[in-house]
Amino acid sequence: MTRPIADLDQHPDILELRARYDRAAETPTAHVTDGGLMLAGLYLALSPWIIGFAGIESDLAVNNFICGAVVVALAAGFTVAYGRTHGLTWVPVVIGVWTFVAPWVIEGARPSGGAIANNIVISLVVIALGLLTMRLLGMRDARGGERRDNR
Repeated sequence: MTRPIADLDQHPDILELRARYDRAAETPTAHVTDGGLMLAGLYLALSPWIIGFAGIESDLAVNNFICGAVVVALAAGFTVAYGRTHGLTWVPVVIGVWTFVAPWVIEGARPSGGAIANNIVISLVVIALGLLTMRLLGMRDARGGERRDNR
């Protein structure tokens, strides 16, 4: 008789893999990275009002707000349940790339220099922090132990 699919969540290998990711999430690097990613997402969401282009370039403002909210939600997920959300670590990188090109791609947007500079800087920060979050998986070897080369 086969086990129900629901039992797969309790499989020892799955549990050990989640525990491994949770251990990786408890490193100081992970704390700084997740916190930085959350702050970068919060800034991205609020940047149209901070920089002052929300009323002039409303499409870009809405884009930044949505992208920033998604980054904040992902960072919160990485902080609280990295063992379950580690598969989404690539998403902040993609959002960062989109944020970089958005001022030129969004139809009807005539971005100011401040809006362009804002999106370029915050996108590079989000990309860098997203790549660091992805790198956390590489900080452990296949057995779950610490790497000694500190890469």
